[in-house]
Amino acid sequence: MDPTSTYIAIAVAVLLLILLKMSIRIVRQYEQGVLFRLGRVIGVRMPGLRFIIPVIDRLPLVSLRIVTMPIQSQGIITQDNVSVDISAVAYYRVVDAVKSVVAIENVAAAIDQIAQTTLRKVVGRHSLDQTLSETERINTDIREILDQLTLAWGVEVVLVELKDIQLPDSMKRAMARQAEAEREKRAKIIAAEGEAIAATALGAASDTMMAHPLALQLRNLQSLVEIGVDKNTTVVFPAPLMSTIGELSAFLARENQAASAPTGKSPVKAA
Repeated sequence: MDPTSTYIAIAVAVLLLILLKMSIRIVRQYEQGVLFRLGRVIGVRMPGLRFIIPVIDRLPLVSLRIVTMPIQSQGIITQDNVSVDISAVAYYRVVDAVKSVVAIENVAAAIDQIAQTTLRKVVGRHSLDQTLSETERINTDIREILDQLTLAWGVEVVLVELKDIQLPDSMKRAMARQAEAEREKRAKIIAAEGEAIAATALGAASDTMMAHPLALQLRNLQSLVEIGVDKNTTVVFPAPLMSTIGELSAFLARENQAASAPTGKSPVKAA
């Protein structure tokens, strides 16, 4: 074989290898391939080893996995004219590979832009208190609006979550003062309720002590014991105890006087 024939054979072999490589495509498990032949959609190729006609066919691969897309912070004015910065995160996946390739040029960029505008629109319809307390409803509203727009692109929005809400410093201080005032109000209400319960209990206790005088004396003795626990050198005698001691002293004096009188003689009364 002459050298020219050898070179031609080698060139043909290399060309065949290149064409064979161009005709073999591998579609991974989480992908689908959209087959274009001469610019027209022929069908969808499922995961596995697939062959295409080089130059004539084109097989772009579309991922079906869930994509995490952060929504950058947006300056939003709420319904009650408060400026807040809100960021969020969205999760979406392709459910129709053909629509995601044919209906829109760049599905990820399109969803990012529409998610930002939808976030501003939905939050702008709520007041600041609603934005802070009703995040679940806001997330649901954003997801439903995005679903209506993206289904035509073959994309399903799985989840939308507000990630961060930044308030102005003046609003933070006002909310802190409001929270402090609310806590003080609750503390005063609880203290007043405690005073009312204590007054009722003291009234019942005073009625019991009035019916049983010895109970008051026992309570006084218990108070003295409690005072002496800390090794206090000061002795406190309650007024009722002092009167009791005085009565006891008078009683002992009468007893001593009766004991010192002569026995067997009765006192003579003056005529």
